[in-house]
Amino acid sequence: MNKFRTRLTLIFIALIGSSVLIAGIFVAQMMERSHIDTLTTYMERELRILLVTMNWNRQGPESEQIHYYSDMAAKLKKSADARVTFIRADGKVLGDSDKDPSQMENHLNREEIIDAESSGIGFVTRYSSTLNRNMIYAAVPVKDQGQTIGYLRLAMSLEEVEKSIRNVWIMLIGGLLTVFAIAGLLSYRIAYGITRPIELMTSVAQQITDMNYKYRVQLNKKDEIGKLGDAINHMADSLQLQMNRILEDENRLKNVLENLISGVVMIDGEGKIVLLNRSAEEFLGFSSKELLGKKFDEAKQQIEFTQLIQECIDTRENIRDEMIFYFPEERILEINLNPIFQSNNQWAGMLIVLHDITSVRRLERMRSEFVANVSHELKTPIASVKGFAETLLAGALDDKETARSFLKIIFDESERLNRLIGDILELSKIESKRIPLQFSPVHLESFVENCLHVMKTEAEKKSIELKMEVPEDVYMEADEDRLRQILINLLSNGINYTPEGGKVKVKVEQLASGSEAGEVDTVRFTISDTGIGIPKKDLPRIFERFYRVDKARSRSSGGTGLGLSIVKHLVELHKGTIRVESEVFVGTKFIVELPLIQ
Repeated sequence: MNKFRTRLTLIFIALIGSSVLIAGIFVAQMMERSHIDTLTTYMERELRILLVTMNWNRQGPESEQIHYYSDMAAKLKKSADARVTFIRADGKVLGDSDKDPSQMENHLNREEIIDAESSGIGFVTRYSSTLNRNMIYAAVPVKDQGQTIGYLRLAMSLEEVEKSIRNVWIMLIGGLLTVFAIAGLLSYRIAYGITRPIELMTSVAQQITDMNYKYRVQLNKKDEIGKLGDAINHMADSLQLQMNRILEDENRLKNVLENLISGVVMIDGEGKIVLLNRSAEEFLGFSSKELLGKKFDEAKQQIEFTQLIQECIDTRENIRDEMIFYFPEERILEINLNPIFQSNNQWAGMLIVLHDITSVRRLERMRSEFVANVSHELKTPIASVKGFAETLLAGALDDKETARSFLKIIFDESERLNRLIGDILELSKIESKRIPLQFSPVHLESFVENCLHVMKTEAEKKSIELKMEVPEDVYMEADEDRLRQILINLLSNGINYTPEGGKVKVKVEQLASGSEAGEVDTVRFTISDTGIGIPKKDLPRIFERFYRVDKARSRSSGGTGLGLSIVKHLVELHKGTIRVESEVFVGTKFIVELPLIQ
């Protein structure tokens, strides 16, 4: 912008200076012409006066004439203040006020003499080699009875004229320099006034280009430049509003993309990975920094996934497939590859959406296993009931002892079948969260004592000692019926899998895990026994439905295989945790931790 201001200033100076210079030259020429015209008028008047006042018929020898005219020329010079020359008709100089006529050449061919003969008067301006200066010459013919007998010439120096013109030029140059200085200041000021708003608008436009939309043009002008500044301000307001909307939409899209549980990968037309969300990083085992900008076949992915991408590129069609990924952990992913085309149907890349369906497939497998387990568990008692009923129908009714024994077995199996169906229905309700929990304060000491009292008869059958260790006056919020179901299930397990003469113990502790020192917010129940224990390989699966460590012994104890699964779900409904510690032939500990206040 400074270059434009400088150019504008120089243009103004050049225009003003040229105008002043041309005007000065014109004035100087006019003054010179005026001076010369004045001189020619004066000289013509003097020549006319001299023509009528002098005697031009002087007779005598040529030397006397030269002497006479030379003296006369010298006298006339004083009065006319001009060089006076008398010239004979043949061009011979008879007298001159400034030089000896004998040394002067013939003047018949001088321009002023020729003009005087033809026009009656002649004027010529030229350099005088005699006087070494510029002179103006005026000559008139001297006539006698119509015949030219000579010429009278006046010559005046142009030194005064030149001096006047020189002074004019000096004044002109001085004035021109002054005008240049004033014009420069005025021009710069005018140029600054014109370019400064443009600089401000350029600066604001540059800030807008750099995506800084807060700057505005501050102008108080109402002219076209002011209107342009207002237009730029309105444009900046509009751009800022639009960019804010774009940024909001971009942030929303970014948040949606980053928090999407599905993995999203975008590949451009050149096969490079250009987009990767957080879930995709987790699924593929690499961060976006490691994959962005790389070609899909250089991304260190398993060969099946790379081949699937290449197939989509080749066929340009949607592809859906399921694939097991083993890195960074084993997952089953549903892969959807969708080709992307521009408006002119030109290939632009593809969008890959990854869904983790591991849990879905696990649930399907568990559902299938559950159905198989239920079928298997139902088959045994139904087969027993059917077999013994057929035996009775075949004639065993006649033998009362045998019939009674068979009916007892049928009753036990039907009871087992009833318990199994009841547990299945209970587990189904718990898993579907159709059982509302009724929380109320529970006094743990009396609560545990009641649970042990319920299990006392069953424990006495095996001479198992039941013990409790519960602090006094401890209360917690829980659904008392469901809490009792948890504790009785675990006590029953301990009694069933503990040999005769063993021990089952319930211990209750308060845990301080809050932010403030000593703040109690968790209650721990530890149900331990001195039973047969659980092998380490079975520990991760004991809470699965129908999972038994010793299937034969579990059935003989009357268990359905659903008790621990029900316990686990009830604990989770109370927002607690359950874990197990066990050593074979030493005993087992079930540790349940529940929040003190729900």
